[in-house]
Amino acid sequence: MAWEIPMVIQSYGMTPMYVEQDGSFEENASKAIEAVISEEVEPADSQRVRSLVIKGHPARVLLDIAAGADLLVVGSRGHGEFAAALLGSVSQNCVHHASCPVLIMHGENASENNPLVRERPW
Repeated sequence: MAWEIPMVIQSYGMTPMYVEQDGSFEENASKAIEAVISEEVEPADSQRVRSLVIKGHPARVLLDIAAGADLLVVGSRGHGEFAAALLGSVSQNCVHHASCPVLIMHGENASENNPLVRERPW
């Protein structure tokens, strides 16, 4: 999981101001990824999963980690029927800039919710 310090725009102009880093962003990211892993991965398979929490833009972090990989797999959140057919900014960035093939995984019910993804009759 990648995380960044959010940028706050001041009300008197468009000058970016960074909030102070107190460690809570990394801690929250660690808790979030561990919660997902414990929810989605069977206890018997937990040794097969390794989590990383890295500061940086998600697309850049994924591209750096995937350098030299055989395959980069990214998820697609999907925000409704039409939006599910589109790529998000991170997956699109990975598709265009990865040095390896990229597989985009949609959720289990992607074909049910997306009129553009249908089972083939053949």
